[in-house]
Amino acid sequence: MTRVTRKYLESLLKKYRTAKFVIALQLFAAMSLQSFGQKAYFIDGYHGGVWGHYPDGFTRFVVDKLKTNPDWKINIEIEPETWDRAEKVEPEAYREFQTLFADQSVNGRIEYVNPSYAQSYMFNISGESIIRQFSYGIRKVKVHFPGAVFTTYSVEEPCFTSALPQVLKSFGIRYASLKNPNTCWGGYTRAFGGELINWVGPDGTKLPTVPRYEIEKLDPNSTWQTIASGNSPEYVNAALNYGIQHPVGMCFQDAGWKIGPWLGDSRHAYNPSEYKTWRDYFENVAIKTPQKDWAFSQEDVQVSLVWGAQVLQKLAQRVRVSENKIVRAEKLAALAKVYTKANWPAVSFDEAWRGLLLSQHHDCWIVPYNGGRGNSWADKVVGWTGITNSKSDSIIHRSIDLLNGNKSAGQWFVRVINTLGTRRTDYVAVDLPSQMKDKDVRVLNSSRKEVASQIISGADGKKLLFRADVPSVGYETYSLQMAQPAVSSGAGVVVLADGTYKLESDLYRIIIDPSKGGMIKSIVAKTLDNKEFVDVKNERGFNEVRGNFYNDGGFHSSSDKPAVCKILENGPLRVKVAVDGMIANNPFTQIITLVNGERRIDVNLKIDWQNTPGIGEFSQMENYKATDYKKAFYNDKYKLLALFPLNLKNQKVFKDAPFDVTESKLTNTFFSTWDSIKNNIILNWVDVEDGSGEFGCALLTDHTSSYAHGADFPLGLTLQYSGKGLWGMDYKLTEPTEVNYALVPHKGKWDKSGIWTEANRWNEPLIPSLMQDLPSKDNTRKSLVDVAGSGLEITSIVADGNDLVVRFFNAEGTSEPTKVSFDFKAAKAELVELNGTVIAQLPISKAQKNHYALNLTVPKFGIRTLRFTNVGK
Repeated sequence: MTRVTRKYLESLLKKYRTAKFVIALQLFAAMSLQSFGQKAYFIDGYHGGVWGHYPDGFTRFVVDKLKTNPDWKINIEIEPETWDRAEKVEPEAYREFQTLFADQSVNGRIEYVNPSYAQSYMFNISGESIIRQFSYGIRKVKVHFPGAVFTTYSVEEPCFTSALPQVLKSFGIRYASLKNPNTCWGGYTRAFGGELINWVGPDGTKLPTVPRYEIEKLDPNSTWQTIASGNSPEYVNAALNYGIQHPVGMCFQDAGWKIGPWLGDSRHAYNPSEYKTWRDYFENVAIKTPQKDWAFSQEDVQVSLVWGAQVLQKLAQRVRVSENKIVRAEKLAALAKVYTKANWPAVSFDEAWRGLLLSQHHDCWIVPYNGGRGNSWADKVVGWTGITNSKSDSIIHRSIDLLNGNKSAGQWFVRVINTLGTRRTDYVAVDLPSQMKDKDVRVLNSSRKEVASQIISGADGKKLLFRADVPSVGYETYSLQMAQPAVSSGAGVVVLADGTYKLESDLYRIIIDPSKGGMIKSIVAKTLDNKEFVDVKNERGFNEVRGNFYNDGGFHSSSDKPAVCKILENGPLRVKVAVDGMIANNPFTQIITLVNGERRIDVNLKIDWQNTPGIGEFSQMENYKATDYKKAFYNDKYKLLALFPLNLKNQKVFKDAPFDVTESKLTNTFFSTWDSIKNNIILNWVDVEDGSGEFGCALLTDHTSSYAHGADFPLGLTLQYSGKGLWGMDYKLTEPTEVNYALVPHKGKWDKSGIWTEANRWNEPLIPSLMQDLPSKDNTRKSLVDVAGSGLEITSIVADGNDLVVRFFNAEGTSEPTKVSFDFKAAKAELVELNGTVIAQLPISKAQKNHYALNLTVPKFGIRTLRFTNVGK
């Protein structure tokens, strides 16, 4: 229908107001749009796989449907491992599908639109994990479909994160869709714009994208789809009236659904609607120039999983541990390869990455109970991450042994390895050799200077704690002597006259009040203008644990009953105080750790649940309905939270995401209904700053979860939810809860004060190991790659034959050229895309003997990959 016709119909609607006439005219308008032959388009296809849902025999079903419906085109989001199974159990159908797939031209009938290995949500994992999801997935797909062309990224679930444009484009993917119309249980993107926009990533990369249209409303009769899922006349006409010339709807059917073409002969669908692959739509149909640029924020990914549920919490912790281990293992193996000529354990790494990637499957996170006892997604994650950890630990130990030598020389040394890309000074603890268990011990660095140390005792015996200064991606070697260590003053704990406990280091003075359940009364940062970080006027306590126990009288707090404090360590380097208290008749212990010279204040929380109390906004045990917009697990205000009222005026919130940091635009993080979902996710950290950016305090967490904050609500970390969740599952408390989090008071904005690096230090702690091999003079301190002072992060180092591939991310630096130093000879240094395409060759200069350097430019929030060829040759 022309614009003139639309305007004419609108004028008639205004002129005549009788209900019957309006209804008749609306029907005429809908029919007229179709009768004028304006075509709509539809993206059909399949989602799932061997781990999610792909029954044996389904390949035959799809092949037969393609043959009997010559106008049907499909887009597939199928787990790459699926084809191993299909080839085995239905070889003939598998080969026929290969034949149909072979036409990868713009007019071909099948497009692979999500080649990621395990269909991860992406927003809940590390940036490096996202890259491996695609690299391993594409490699696997090409085993079965060597000619596969990856043109468009499109998904059925909300598998989106703000940094995807640069990742996708670097893999050669040219387009994207931000729609997921048929599976919005866990969320959806914000509605924005019309036919085609530029999805702009945080680094400035632009990717032509079909968004969830501004007119693409949530379906009022469900809590899982938008009006685009069936190409209804309502949807298409709204799009046409909005000015969208080529409206497109979408539904990826679950593999196993025996329907075939989704629209079928349905009279409910707009007619004419034509099936397209996304490649065909972008190249042959859609307007050629995007209408708007959308600086897509992480908060435009509006998602809600059952944050705080114990099963999800433990799953997320396992994934985080494995993510950290595997990248450290790679860096250690790279050190061993360059410095000892060790073989690269490629097969072990492939097995380790496979386990981690599968544990990041979206179904692990949204339906962790599915699969039954012993075979649920949560159970699978235990097994998968167990493989990752076992392989990574083996590689780590092997690499350390190769680097150390460990030949008995009659003297004990400690080699401390740093896997970050910048020099750091952190504390390490090592087991004392048996002959030193009851002796005085002092620690000397490679320059024979003593460093401060402390003997600590615990359940696992005596350990030696000392502060190590270690270069970037390298190691420093310390020697142990049986001699009286130098007396040092530093951190300590005293009990004050009023019964409070004062923890003190060179950076902080902290007061803990046992009478208030062990909450923190004061945190004074000595080196930050003696700034008090606790809002003492707030009705909530700092480090208070509080939530709504809806079957046990409502809100309960750790401050309701007095706690007992115990001094576990009392300096001079580190102090630890245990706070034993009760919350709603459930005992808990908080261990608060303060270390001299360390900005981070660490907290370990354990709650020993005596039963399975209900925690959340209300009980939904008896009246849960999938279609109810309001769900008990949505509103974090009622969940068990650790609260941190901060003495910061006009607060702003910044939060990290994969390869991104977002300044929050939310007035608060709370919502109660499916149509008002907000992005309240904490990946690694959330930072609250005052309005001027003068002071701030970051909260670090050991797992992906949600956080709470509002103009009248203090920063909080979600600790626990217990009750009905998605699909009416009962998310119970089945074991004690243990969570680690940390606080980092700072001066200046998050990037200037190094919060991203602080989180990396927490995730990748220094690795100490005892050795007896007397190191040579030139083998006491090494640094493989160094970007110190640049604000760059080295996210990974891997070997590929004789080449070394090093990836950088710029979180805290500028976009000016940065000096990268490295301790090996290479034939050349190539800047490459993630798919291996060479962008440029960078000149290498010789800095000094066996040390080289080059200049690398990385935009803010950009990733860059360098391939050093023929290393050491």
